[in-house]
Amino acid sequence: MSYLVLARKYRPKSFDTLVGQPHVVRALTNALTQQRLHHAYLFTGTRGVGKTTIARILAKSLNCETGITATPCGVCNACTEIDRGRFVDMLEVDAASNTQVDAMRELLDNAQYAPTVGRFKVYIIDEVHMLSKSAFNAMLKTLEEPPAHVKFILATTDPQKVPVTVLSRCLQFNLRQMASITITEHLQNVLTQENITYEPAAINLIARAAAGSMRDALSLTDQAIAYGNQTVNETEVRSMLGAIDQTYLFDILYALINQDGAGLIEKALSMQMRNIAFEAALNDLANILHQIAVIQTVPNSIADDYPEHALLMDLAAKLPAETLQLYYQIALLGRRDIGLAPDEYAGFTMSLLRMLAFAPHEKLTAIQPKPSISTQQPLSKPTNNAIPSPIEKQPDLARTNLHDNALRIAESPASETKTSTVETSNPEPSIIEPSNTEQQNNSVENTNAANTSFDGNWRRLVEQNLKLGLARALAQNCEMVSYDDNSITLRVAESQKHLVSPSYQDKLSTAINQYFGKKIKLNVEVGNVHEAEIITPAKQNAAEKATVQSAAEAAIMQDSFVQALMNDFGATIIPNSIKPV
Repeated sequence: MSYLVLARKYRPKSFDTLVGQPHVVRALTNALTQQRLHHAYLFTGTRGVGKTTIARILAKSLNCETGITATPCGVCNACTEIDRGRFVDMLEVDAASNTQVDAMRELLDNAQYAPTVGRFKVYIIDEVHMLSKSAFNAMLKTLEEPPAHVKFILATTDPQKVPVTVLSRCLQFNLRQMASITITEHLQNVLTQENITYEPAAINLIARAAAGSMRDALSLTDQAIAYGNQTVNETEVRSMLGAIDQTYLFDILYALINQDGAGLIEKALSMQMRNIAFEAALNDLANILHQIAVIQTVPNSIADDYPEHALLMDLAAKLPAETLQLYYQIALLGRRDIGLAPDEYAGFTMSLLRMLAFAPHEKLTAIQPKPSISTQQPLSKPTNNAIPSPIEKQPDLARTNLHDNALRIAESPASETKTSTVETSNPEPSIIEPSNTEQQNNSVENTNAANTSFDGNWRRLVEQNLKLGLARALAQNCEMVSYDDNSITLRVAESQKHLVSPSYQDKLSTAINQYFGKKIKLNVEVGNVHEAEIITPAKQNAAEKATVQSAAEAAIMQDSFVQALMNDFGATIIPNSIKPV
């Protein structure tokens, strides 16, 4: 027997198995139960949402041998023949192929005869908007007052093209696009029945690519099964769909937060090397920014098992709302104008650089305070817990030029006199002041020695000293168990074990090694204790925010002016509107 595609094999055969259209199912089942049957129905909606499927189920409900019912038996001759498309009293007409008035007149001439074996003659006219004006006019009278044994079921993807004279003679039901979560759950059920192994992230990709169409989702799943040789995994689905690896986009957002222009260009070049479509990248970037904005307003709007849950929550805490809106608008405009750019790479990078240029710098850098810099010593070395100054982030060539100039100035007598009279605000040695190479090497060694004097404050190390990027989500959700000069042991809660991936661990280990200036062995455990006992930087931040929020709400409630408004005018306070200053 030939293979039956999933879209046909798992086509719903009753209202109970139909997913995603509860409002239509409720109306039809109540009408069938109460025997309040209309003579003409019109189902509208985009492709693959169930218009023809509902029409067939309704035909079975009207002609089932058990009687008119909302739950057809599915085993009688009428039900089985309708499922096979061979029921003589059900005529399924494709209006796109029968647009002319002659075909409509022939159809209506046969309507006057009684049904052969069924209770009703059911005419299902698909894509009814394709009929000609003459064909519509020919069916108007019959559509308004058909014989008692005739039921019309019309379906269309474009109701705007159906004449209002036809619309007024039908009960109209608008079928909605399927929600991604509905498609995901249905695909998981189908793959389980087919004994196909799958990854939830791959199913999420297919659900998003289907754009609300269950039939498209099942067709893509068929393709993914063939592409992956009886498995459905994220990597292969991304390759099949041409979807963009979200890691690039999250790296870009962290580079924007850190004001790292070189990092932005590096990521764009990597995407170009892999032939990633930049228009689609801007679209996905706007989608991520939308998710972050929703999380900032409704923190519980994203499921805990969502693949990028930790990263989205981390970015929602770091990106100011107004900066987020700016990025979103630039992404939309960049996608619109990318066709006008010299090439897609130029349009994409200019959009990123526009985000970098227009972002409020002080608000992004306020996440981690910069060291105070004396006006008399503009290039002093930062302290252990400070973030390097922008000058220290310049390329090595520029830093070498600054150092050479400083050495030339230091060798002149006038410079020696001036240097001896300068009072420095930082007791540590300056980067540009060493008089010889040996002194400069000692300075670097002292820096590494200072870094290794770790006091065990994991939260301060994560938030102020480590350059983490995507690994920040892992670091924020870890608790330090133990440490010594050569190793650090961390613990992750069971609910966050998805963060313990080799790539995140490598990035975290690299950041720790760079900070301490030597090889530190990193051990990450998935927690053997109760989750409530694991104290992580993320939990500490959340607790501090909750405390500040409670204090703000208490201050508002105790304010005399607010109390007067509540007493005199019956005003009420919306809790979510109170924000700490």
